[in-house]
Amino acid sequence: VSFCSGLQCREVAGQLRQIDVSAGQVFGTDTADAIFTLYGGTWTQLPGALKHVTVGPSGIWGINSANAIFKLVDANWVQVPGQLKQIDAGGVQFVAGVNTADNIFCLGQEATVGYKGPGSPFPWQGLQGALKYYSCGPLGCWGVNATEDIFVRMGVTPQQCQGTGDWQQVDGKLSMIEVGSEGSVYGVNAAGDVYCRDGITSSNPAGTGWTQLSECGKSKHVSFDLGHLWVITQDNRIQDCS
Repeated sequence: VSFCSGLQCREVAGQLRQIDVSAGQVFGTDTADAIFTLYGGTWTQLPGALKHVTVGPSGIWGINSANAIFKLVDANWVQVPGQLKQIDAGGVQFVAGVNTADNIFCLGQEATVGYKGPGSPFPWQGLQGALKYYSCGPLGCWGVNATEDIFVRMGVTPQQCQGTGDWQQVDGKLSMIEVGSEGSVYGVNAAGDVYCRDGITSSNPAGTGWTQLSECGKSKHVSFDLGHLWVITQDNRIQDCS
């Protein structure tokens, strides 16, 4: 499922600090916490202010500078009780994320899909361990901890968003990691190098090794969808690699 070689990158107009893509939708935030989506080839600013935005099968969610959590409901940002520093909507109708203490949480399918605002249930479930970044996809969830170690968790379902297995450590070191909507895994290390996980299949969701994508240059954030790897460079330029 991964596109680990032969990528060619083109620069996209604009500047972003963080980007997330799924099912053809592209969302991002800039250094001023402005929120943008790519619509018809041009960036359109959304109302509100977020430091991190995510789009996926679970909808569109975000985190603001005070670590408050928001879900886009009928074109309005609705606050969700709790605090996280990073959130991911890539799970199959569940969201997951981490807080400033690197505690890990997820919200199951019923609450994720059904949350409409005050009065909606929000049973956040804690996971064992500590991670600074956590991302989910159809074959499992991947995360990195404070010392850049990489972990994957299997048996994750909409009803059982914590997963059934233990954390499995994966070789390598990464600062951030993102699982694509079809299960591919990409990440960036502390030096700004982009890596793609090879050999991911439904029978071997942890894959077999890492390939460095030198064509991406020095980067800080990546997200993959529909054959396109979106890359934010260290100086906030946007690249679309395919």
